[in-house]
Amino acid sequence: MLTVDISKAAPFLSAPCEDALRPALAQAAKWLQNGGGKGDDFLGWVKLPEAYDRDEFARIEKAAAKIKGDSKALVVIGIGGSYLGARGVVECLCSPNYNLRKKDTPNVYFIGNGLSSAALREVYELVEDVDFSVNVISKSGTTTEPAVAFRFFKALLEKKYGKAGAAKRIYATTDRARGALKGLADAEGYETFVVPDDVGGRYSVLTAVGLLPIAVAGVDIRALMEGAADMMKLCREDGYSNPAWQYAAMRNALYREGKKTELLACFEPSFRFMAEWWKQLYGESEGKEQKGIFPASVDFTADLHSMGQYIQQGERMLMETVVRFEPDDNQMLVPHDDADGDGLNFLAGKTLHEINTQAMDGTLLAHVEGGVPNMIVRAGKRDARTLGELIYFFEYACGLSGYVLGVNPFDQPGVEAYKKNMFALLGKPGYEAMGDELRAKLAK
Repeated sequence: MLTVDISKAAPFLSAPCEDALRPALAQAAKWLQNGGGKGDDFLGWVKLPEAYDRDEFARIEKAAAKIKGDSKALVVIGIGGSYLGARGVVECLCSPNYNLRKKDTPNVYFIGNGLSSAALREVYELVEDVDFSVNVISKSGTTTEPAVAFRFFKALLEKKYGKAGAAKRIYATTDRARGALKGLADAEGYETFVVPDDVGGRYSVLTAVGLLPIAVAGVDIRALMEGAADMMKLCREDGYSNPAWQYAAMRNALYREGKKTELLACFEPSFRFMAEWWKQLYGESEGKEQKGIFPASVDFTADLHSMGQYIQQGERMLMETVVRFEPDDNQMLVPHDDADGDGLNFLAGKTLHEINTQAMDGTLLAHVEGGVPNMIVRAGKRDARTLGELIYFFEYACGLSGYVLGVNPFDQPGVEAYKKNMFALLGKPGYEAMGDELRAKLAK
């Protein structure tokens, strides 16, 4: 089971945080479990690992099996919470090079998360000559980036298979009853899955939003949910035996001591998009009312050769959280070299995990001595059950932390500002006056 080690962070506090933050954490936990706090209409994720829709889950497994049987590729169209969690799990468990590997599952391409013509054209050309399916994910169906991408791939499917054939290859994850995508899906006969009304996008990876593409990649989604359920039970406990309490308390206490930026690090390159998911989860949940810890991520050991200098000796506003996994099976051994030109024969016969562990410990000591408090999240083996635990842990700790910070962890009012400006500049009906005003500002 996942644990949190805060021993290398506590010395940076001017006073112990446990007693001081206990009342705020107890209140936050009460709000998460029973409602009553800000945004409590978006708490469906809290009990999701035991209360999820079993019938829909079976349909997800059936749809994934169909896609595996009739498609060489799945194009997943979504942005933000509608794609980061799924991509994080697929890359962490199946490899960042998943689409290049020999396998009996379809390639999975993520698109609709930007407006780059080059990026969209690349995926379009990769799938136009193979059998493929589409999973379009949008609560409303009108979010610009995925809606634009869906137009292209819907047209390509209809060109390849005809309108009726395309409809059998389009899977819409959307609102249960309303919205543009739901209306189109009902009219065209797409199979639909639900984005729950009470689960926000960044908390939705354990719903159909994440589960369908994850299942298509061959990940055991039952084990993923079982891991989340195990962590859910642990997170129900009030007190510091709960790892989410420990993490939320320490990061808030460090924030009050001037540590304004949190680096999430891992010594496993496949973790990169799990860190991207974490950045959205915490940045969108906490960054409000001129408050919040800025979430950033680094890939170690690679970023020790690029960001290491700043981490070690730059402005002392950093805290660091490191995710550590148990060793993978089939470890590679460093070979002996008779010439020993690189002077590394002292490593011969050691596993890469042994060497990586010493790199982790050496980095920990250097950063702590350099003034960067470290929290260590010790996870199990890099498998579906562990990822389920880790996802739920970070979600629950985020809810606690946001409430302790004094913000609503479940809304994102600031996200709308860029959308309104973009609509106005593009000439969306109803935004004409605003467009004129913005163009005048840009001309100055």
